Amino acid sequence: MSALIAGLALVQLQSGTPQDRAAYERRLTPIVQVVQAARPAVVYIETNVPVVGRDVFGTLFRQNQRSSGSGVVIFEDGYIVTNFHVVRGANEINVQFDTAVDGKTYAATVINASESEDLALLKIDGEEPFPTIPMGTSADLMIGETVVAIGNPYGQTLSVSQGIVSSLHRDVQASGLSFSNLIQTDASINPGNSGGPLLNINGELIGINTVMNMQAENIGFAIPVDRVEQVLKEHLLEPSRARGWLGFEVDLDSRTVNEVTPGGPGDNAGIKVGDQVTSLNGRVLETAEDYRLARIAIQPAQEVSVRVRRGALDRSFDMRAWDWADVLTYLRAGVLVEPVVINTSRAVRVRKVRPGGPAAQLGVQPEDVIETVQPEGWPRARRLGSQDDLALLLTRFPPQTQLTFELWRDDDKNGVFEVTPKRTEMYHGSLRLE
Repeated sequence: MSALIAGLALVQLQSGTPQDRAAYERRLTPIVQVVQAARPAVVYIETNVPVVGRDVFGTLFRQNQRSSGSGVVIFEDGYIVTNFHVVRGANEINVQFDTAVDGKTYAATVINASESEDLALLKIDGEEPFPTIPMGTSADLMIGETVVAIGNPYGQTLSVSQGIVSSLHRDVQASGLSFSNLIQTDASINPGNSGGPLLNINGELIGINTVMNMQAENIGFAIPVDRVEQVLKEHLLEPSRARGWLGFEVDLDSRTVNEVTPGGPGDNAGIKVGDQVTSLNGRVLETAEDYRLARIAIQPAQEVSVRVRRGALDRSFDMRAWDWADVLTYLRAGVLVEPVVINTSRAVRVRKVRPGGPAAQLGVQPEDVIETVQPEGWPRARRLGSQDDLALLLTRFPPQTQLTFELWRDDDKNGVFEVTPKRTEMYHGSLRLE
C-alpha cells in the first residue's frame, strides 16, 4: 500500500512541468514524508461493547455500544498494537485501513492484553503482508524534538497533528490506572487517537498515544516505544500466555521442546522432549520471533499442525489447542470436565484425569460427576454448573489450598445413566491444588 502512495506521487511529478515538479518538491516537507510513509500502517478500530441499560419502566435490557480508536501494524503478519481501553469488553472488533490507501475492513481478534500497561495486541488475517511502521527507540528522545501523531479522533479517520516532545518521564493517573514514564507532547491527542502512533521526524515509532489531560490544552501523553517492546516480549507475545494451549514448551532460541505435559494435546499427539519445532501451522520457524508470532496466534479449539525434527527425521503431528478453562482445571486440579444435567440439576462430569495429578491421587475417575466443591475455610460448598465455574473458582486460591469434592459415580453399566451418591472417603474427599 505504501508503494501505491509513492506511485501516485511519481505520477504527479512526471505529468507536470519542471516548475510544477519544483513546487511539489518544496511542499514535500519532512512531515509530509513521515505521514505518507506511515499512513498505510495506521488503522481505525471500531468496536461493539455489550452494555446493560434500563428503560423507563425499570426493565433491564442489553444493547451494543459502539466505540472507536486507533492502532498501528507492527508485524506484517497482521499484528496490531493499540490501547487496552480501546478494545475493553468488546465482543466485536473491526479494523479499517485508510480509505485513501485501500479502505479494507478486517475482523480482528484480541490475542493478548495488559490492562495495567493499557496495551493490547490484535490480529487480522489477509492474503498479502500488511504494511508496518519501523520501530524506533525512546531512549534518546530530546525535549523539543519534532513529533507527529496519527489517529482517528472522534471517528475522523487519518487525522495528523504535529508537535514537539514537551517533557519526558511523566507520571499520570487516568481512568483508574497509574501510568509512569510517559512521553508528554503538545501534538493534539483527542479521543479516538488512543492506540495510534507517535512518530519522530524519521518516521519511526517512538510511542503509542494513550491519554490526554482533559483539563488543559495541548497536553497529550504516549507510552514510550521501548516500554511497548518490553511489554510485547514479556506479556503480549510470550508463548506461555497464548490463549490456545498445546501442552508443550520450547526453548525459544533453539525451538527445542523442553517440557511436555502428560496427557496434554502435545503428549497425546506424540510430541517428545528434544524435538525441534521447525514449522507451526505451515509457518517455517527460523528465529525466536517466528515462533512467538506463530504460537501466540493459536486460538482455543483450533486445529494445529506441528512439524518437528527428531534426530535425522522430520515428523508431523496434528492436535487441537485447549482453552484456558481446560488448562487451568487440568494443571491445577488434574481433571478435564464438561457440563452435565442430572435430574434437572446442573453439575460437571469428569472426562479426563491427569496421571499423577491431585484428582488422580484422590481417586477420581472419568465419568465421575462433581456436584460441589468446598474450599478450606469456606462455610459451605459451591455447586458447579460448567467447566468455567470450576476454573474461575481455582483462580481464587494459591497452590496447596485444600478443596473438598462431593463426587457421584454411575454404578449402572448398561448405558442408562443414573447417579447414585457414594458417601465413602474415596468419593467425598479432598485434594490440594498445584
